[in-house]
Amino acid sequence: MPDDSTIHPENPPKIPDANQPSAISDLTRNPFSQVPIEITVSVGHARPLIRDLVGMGRDHVLALDRKIDDPVELYVGERMIARGILAELDDGEPGRLGVRLTEVAEPGKGL
Repeated sequence: MPDDSTIHPENPPKIPDANQPSAISDLTRNPFSQVPIEITVSVGHARPLIRDLVGMGRDHVLALDRKIDDPVELYVGERMIARGILAELDDGEPGRLGVRLTEVAEPGKGL
């Protein structure tokens, strides 16, 4: 007698669309949805020589390969999940940074 829990290729299980309200409520019931993750925001890269790096001190400005208005990249681990632009938060605390998302990766695809 076949096991009813077997997945058959002709009748694949439905995967909820994350944009649908039912999928959002499913995510809130998932115990992993409450686990915090760390997102790294990359604003640019620099490749100084070691002799230049050793000579840097307070108030030295390290030149990056980006301009101030260029998009930044958001990473979870090694995977880029989004791009955005730096923005000052409007939360009453002057100078606090945030990122306004301009592109978001689709699950399983990337940018």
